[in-house]
Amino acid sequence: MPGIVGLITRMPRERAERDLRRMVDALRHEPFYRTGTWIDEANGVYLGWTVWECSFAEQMPLTNESGDVSLVFSGEDYPEAGTARGLRERGHTLTPDGPSYLAHLYEEDSTFPAGLNGMFHGVVTDRTRGTATLFNDRFGMHRIYYHEAKEGFYFAAEAKAILAVRPELRVADPRGLGEFVALSCVLENRTIFAGIQVLPPASAWVFRDGAIARRGVYFEPREWEEQTPLESEAYYRELRDVLSRNLPRYFSGRERIGIALTGGLDTRVIMAWRKPQPGTLSCYTFGGMFRECEDVKIARRIADLCRQTHQVLEVGNEFLSRFPHYAERSVYLSEGGVDVYHASDLYVSERARQIAPVKVVGTYGSEMIRHAVMLSPTAPTPGLYRPEFLTYVNRAGETCANFRREHPVTFAAFRQSPWFHHGILGLEQTQLTVRSPYLDNDFVRTVYRAPKTTGMSDDIRPRLVHDGDPALGEIRTDRGVVGNAGSLVTSVTRALLEFTVKAEYAYDYGMPQWLARIDHLLSPLRLERLFLGRHKLSHFRVWYRDELSQYVREMLLDSRTLSRPYLNQQTVETIVNGHLKGNRNYTTEINKMLSLELLHRTFFD
Repeated sequence: MPGIVGLITRMPRERAERDLRRMVDALRHEPFYRTGTWIDEANGVYLGWTVWECSFAEQMPLTNESGDVSLVFSGEDYPEAGTARGLRERGHTLTPDGPSYLAHLYEEDSTFPAGLNGMFHGVVTDRTRGTATLFNDRFGMHRIYYHEAKEGFYFAAEAKAILAVRPELRVADPRGLGEFVALSCVLENRTIFAGIQVLPPASAWVFRDGAIARRGVYFEPREWEEQTPLESEAYYRELRDVLSRNLPRYFSGRERIGIALTGGLDTRVIMAWRKPQPGTLSCYTFGGMFRECEDVKIARRIADLCRQTHQVLEVGNEFLSRFPHYAERSVYLSEGGVDVYHASDLYVSERARQIAPVKVVGTYGSEMIRHAVMLSPTAPTPGLYRPEFLTYVNRAGETCANFRREHPVTFAAFRQSPWFHHGILGLEQTQLTVRSPYLDNDFVRTVYRAPKTTGMSDDIRPRLVHDGDPALGEIRTDRGVVGNAGSLVTSVTRALLEFTVKAEYAYDYGMPQWLARIDHLLSPLRLERLFLGRHKLSHFRVWYRDELSQYVREMLLDSRTLSRPYLNQQTVETIVNGHLKGNRNYTTEINKMLSLELLHRTFFD
């Protein structure tokens, strides 16, 4: 994805420049990426970046009038209205649009980058002070990987850029792999690589004379945890006002903007308060191959009511025909951040870019408002992993449980989002600029002020939709929420939709083994076709069994896979043969084994 790379070192310039070029090349994933480098040999700072044309961070580096402050920035900032105007009034020279104001904010704000708002990272070099400061956003969403060596400090938006110049780091960290098996991500700012770490959220690390001088943090979640809670009505009004006031920030810029509509509430809240002019906002929804899912049906109604265009991006036969490519590419790009389940996210992101290079999403809405938990361990099948490796898998669940004891918003914003959600976000960001108003600083800060009784059962989103656009509030969700909540028809509809959700789960990856045996006996009836596709667009149980069976067999029954030291060969063979026959369901196990094997072949073998 677009981001920065670099090293801070006292090694000879020729070697440092060579490493820098190789690191930049490792991050150029698509023809539409643009690259650049900037060097301050006196301070031992070597920086490079990838960026998209017309994006917020296109023009790098940024400098002040005297040239003694230089800033390389990646990502986006959503400043307060009038920020640039105020700097001009104080005598600073700025370009008409874009991020040129950031270098001047550094000059004027001693707490920089604490005042920034968005997903970003960067390096600011101050020749007057003789310092270079590596920083990232307060949630840690625009990730920076780093490695400390005798020769210097290496950092990059993706670990593979560091691996390009430090190949000896291609060593798996067993704890990281154990967490990936249990949680589909790695916790606590670690990675699957033994010698590579992740910069903590809200970091501002200062370097002097080519070496690290201070590992600073400019924000701690307790600053927001210690706010006084509001009463219910005051909290609702404050959250509504913050959302509606700040929402325009996420629809600005020179690039075309689209929104990924769903049948849920998070994107509908955005539409209700954005109120786009007719035909000005491209809307699209991801659909499946069996039928129109609830997301598609409802999103089309929302787009029609808002008088916007709407397209369906289908995950179907074309995706399945190229599944090996997208599976391998997704694992390579995310570096242990997603399973092969999410290969479809890369597929649809490529197509979404053809509609608009900026994607507004409702992600993090239910997590912030309702404290929805996505980061939860999955117990592996007994006997699949060897006992010594299983200790790392079990330890992952214990580590996650410890963080669940924190403030629920802290867990959602500062743990779950940068650890679990980052993999999917990073995959999307290889193709798109992704924006979510639910990670706005003001919004998250306000969510911390919810009444202490507020929880999963206190969902204010239906009210937010209705207050923003009553007509949108009358359209039910994919689970039957909103509309005339008290009517008999609504109650029956909601019960039916809940049944179809559970039935689809039972006929998809969640099918219990007893049902798999019965379903196999009745296979000529193809009962799954009655339920699949009503809510989900991916159906890996039947795909692994049918269309992708050859790929599964070739990958998992290969001698390289069966020889992995953490797997029990006999159990692997039993799982694969049982699933491909159709009388067992091992979808999640196959998914995880494919992901692990691709990680090994891509990064470690």
